[in-house]
Amino acid sequence: MSIPKTNELNKGLFPFSVFAAVLASAGLPIYMFGPKFFAESYGVSLTALATVLFILRLIDCIQDPFLGTLSSKLGNKRPRYIMFSVMILGISMVLMFAVSPRVSPLLWFFFTSIGLFTTYSFLSINFYAQGVQKAKSINGNHKKVAAWRETGGLLGVCLAASTPTLLMGQTTHPYMIFSFIFVFVAILGWYLMRNEWTEKIESSRSPTQRVFKDPILKSLIIVSFLGAAPLAVTSSLFLFFVDSVLIATEYTGVLLVIFFLSAAVASPFWAILARRYNEKLILFIAMIISILSFCFVLFLGERDVIEFSIICMISGISVGADFTLLPALFAQRVEKISTQATQAFGVWSFVTKASLALAAIILLPILDYSGYQVGSKENSVEAIQTLTILYALVPSVLKSISLILLIRIPL
Repeated sequence: MSIPKTNELNKGLFPFSVFAAVLASAGLPIYMFGPKFFAESYGVSLTALATVLFILRLIDCIQDPFLGTLSSKLGNKRPRYIMFSVMILGISMVLMFAVSPRVSPLLWFFFTSIGLFTTYSFLSINFYAQGVQKAKSINGNHKKVAAWRETGGLLGVCLAASTPTLLMGQTTHPYMIFSFIFVFVAILGWYLMRNEWTEKIESSRSPTQRVFKDPILKSLIIVSFLGAAPLAVTSSLFLFFVDSVLIATEYTGVLLVIFFLSAAVASPFWAILARRYNEKLILFIAMIISILSFCFVLFLGERDVIEFSIICMISGISVGADFTLLPALFAQRVEKISTQATQAFGVWSFVTKASLALAAIILLPILDYSGYQVGSKENSVEAIQTLTILYALVPSVLKSISLILLIRIPL
């Protein structure tokens, strides 16, 4: 990873990295730990949890474009809305993992998730839109902004995904401690970004529908959805795969660190390669690497930890390209056609999370139906085979479709 220059730090790119880490910590890890935590702690079925996650994404279908429109109209009130949203984000995290349910566990999961995901959506929309403005202030360098932002995000995911598992050997309440750590980091991220929100986001009268009318933007959104789906699949099933296929629960934290740290370290290099060569070509190569790495998972079995750690590293490296280059390409196109950034990233935010929701509503019930029991050491051969196929084959197919669509986009 290249060492940031002092003048880059002074331009406000370091705060972007920290705030990206906060948002990433509130997003993807919840899909990994939330269902497992409520299934093990309160006996909630995977199918019920998957249904709740799907309902939440249906709500997002309505609220994300609305939040994008709202954000474009906030003006000088935006910093206060950001501060309030960060507060709700932290409180919701604590309520989910550190406070016993005051109603049925399933309803508690639903209500705390509403608080988490609504504020996450609002903050993400404004954060990515602010990135468009930041790029303009440094001569339109969207890739540099994306590299700092997505590297911070990947490091945030890495720390958030590994912290609870690493704490399991030290305390009986790892998720509670994780939620308190998150609140501290969220306050730090808000403090570092506090001056960025005062910069006005350029407004236009472009309706949200214009995002879908532009063929390139529409294609990028579809590629993003299909490209994010494999990560959504593996995130939803990662803990179950390590527990029941590899029988290596004690290595969960290390494997997560390898995956997300590899993605974080690789992100700046993908950005450098994209500046030097064609972005589409670099993204194509990264997708090929991703597909090949997923295929090898089919051949893994009990205690194949070293082999899986190599796959985690290679697939993590390829994911770094998705996280860095796709948002940068989207931001460039948004700026080129003068579409309202907050509205455009409202759509982008929804599509990214929709992949996680669909992965949960489709895969978890299938796993449930196969007879898989969370935390059990007595799962049937059929259940283990189902888990392996869902974890390895489904991402490969989805990534292949995304690759074909990418080839057809005139970038």
